[in-house]
Order: sequence, then C-alpha cells, then structure tokens
Amino acid sequence: MAVFTHPGLHKVAVLVRHGLLPIELGIPHALMRMARSATGEPLYEVVTCAVTPGAIRTDGDFTVNVEHGIEALAEADTVIVPASHDWDEPYDRGAMSPGLAEAFTRIRPGTRIASICTGAFVLAAAGLLDGKRATTHWRAGERFQRLFPSVRLDSDVLYVDEGSVLTSAGIASGVDLCLHMIRKDHGVAVANAVARRTIVPPHRDGGQAQFIRRPVPEPRLSSTGTARTWALRHLDRPLTLRELAERESMSVRTFTRRFREEVGVSPQQWLTQQRIERVRQLLEESDLSIEQIAARTGFGSASTLRMHFQAALGVSPSAYRRTFRTDIAADAETGAAADAGVGSGR
Repeated sequence: MAVFTHPGLHKVAVLVRHGLLPIELGIPHALMRMARSATGEPLYEVVTCAVTPGAIRTDGDFTVNVEHGIEALAEADTVIVPASHDWDEPYDRGAMSPGLAEAFTRIRPGTRIASICTGAFVLAAAGLLDGKRATTHWRAGERFQRLFPSVRLDSDVLYVDEGSVLTSAGIASGVDLCLHMIRKDHGVAVANAVARRTIVPPHRDGGQAQFIRRPVPEPRLSSTGTARTWALRHLDRPLTLRELAERESMSVRTFTRRFREEVGVSPQQWLTQQRIERVRQLLEESDLSIEQIAARTGFGSASTLRMHFQAALGVSPSAYRRTFRTDIAADAETGAAADAGVGSGR
C-alpha cells in the first residue's frame, strides 16, 4: 500500500530518529503544507517516517508516534533529515548505523535530500556530501570537519544548495531552507505567501556569524540601532560613516567598533547587504529598470549595482528577475542585453 495518498503532489518524507528535536519535525510539515497554488490547491504532501516505526523519543518529555517506516523513502521526491541529540551530538565516527544505511538504499536516484542542523552528519556519513560544499550548526563544525574531511564545510552560511543535496545550519535555518526549496519549486510568490503566514522573513541575508555569542555591550554605551534605522530610510543617499556616527553622537572610530560588535559586520558591509535586499525586492515587485533601481538603492549606477549584485548572489539582476518574477515574460535575449548595459536597462 502506498504511503503517499495524493497523486500529483510533491512527496516529502521526513526521516526522524530518537533524540528528535520536535521543532525541526514541525518546520517542513508546517511550511510545506501551507504552500498553495494560485487557486488554493496544496502543492506538497508531507509524511514522517523512521527506521523502526512507533514511539520516537524527542529531546523533550514526550514521544512522537511515527506510523511509517523506510518504505516512505522509496516514494519520496524530497527526503529531509532533521537533527537528533541522541545520535548527532556525541557523534564520534564517520559511518551510519546499519538501519540508517538500509534506509538510504531505499531512496530513488535523483531524489532531493536535505538536512536540518546536525542532520548533515547523516548525509555526510552516507557519502552524499563528498567533495561538495555543506553546512551544519557552527558548534558542530569542528567535529564535522574532523569526521568528514572530504566535505567542504562552510560554517558561516545559513544553508547550502548543491542541487540534489541541501544542508542547513541551526534550527531556524530549517525555515530558511524549506522556504528556499518552496521558492525553487514554485516561485517567489508562493514562498512569500508561506513566509507571511508564518510571520518570518522570506529570505535572510548574512550567515551564522551573527548568531554566535558575543560579549554584550555595556548598557552605558549607546546603541547603533538609531543609525541603522535612519540609514534604512535613506538608502538612496550616498551615506557616509561620519553621518551614521553623528546619529549616535559617536566618533567614527567608536561607531565602527560598536557597529561591528552589535551587527557582526562593518557598517559598509551592512549597508551593501541592505541595499542588495532592497534591490531584490524591487526586482521582484516592480517594473523599474536597473538604472532606476540603482538610483533608489544608493548604488548610483547600473554597472555598480550589477557588480555588487553578482558578487552577493552569483547571478545578474536580469537573471534574478526572470527567475523570481512570475508576471513578467522577459526573454533571455533582452535580459542578456540589459546585463551588458544596452537596451531597456532592466
């Protein structure tokens, strides 16, 4: 008997283990089951499975009753592996248990496989990350790299997409990862609708560094928050460090040091990140040309905007717009001309 019962929907199997973090199980169930078509039809069917069905211990004071076994993996289009405190936290070997190894033999070739948090240990032990870039929770990074030296670990990013294999950092990064998969599968409008319903950002810039514990600034010192708020309202202007520092009545040197302590990056890096985010919004939601967007976001010229956008996201503004705009039918030739700085400029 088939595990998945809704033909035509994208089938997602969440493979759980003892020591499960319940919140990580809830992320794919909540977000992907919220994803709807323009006519309100569901787009995913999500089921939970385990090597041995039944009561699965969590890291709380309750269990989760799992009905399905590894037969669900043979039907899935996407398999997601959340973390397990029982297995991942004390991980001291680079091999999977026999049960997990058997489970992974059931996954069809071409199936998309993703991990949340230290679930990346399982994907690495299965050999799926050899030679690939991956991430996991920053606290587990050193142990992960020691066990799996052939994996190109990036402990700073929130998630990594290597095509058919994806990994994410800590718990909240599972939200980022699921929204990313929804965005890839069904476009930005569907992903944004899910983000709005769950009251989370549709996309978060930056990496894990902003979440690593840092010394708390002394209460007597002024915050840089006022300057950041003011800067966000004036991104179209060529803002200087002196202007920002004056908003907090600080010297440029003190402001720069405090800003990095509080935000994790320099003021200039932060401004560029915020401007890129504003550019993305305008590319997705407006018909403005690249020149117009450059003027509104403080980049000054289309060529400067293209340079920073390509460096940050790895794609041109035109390619990004073609990917994430569902209501603009821009052809590749027009987009290529725009990237070269000719034609309409979009």
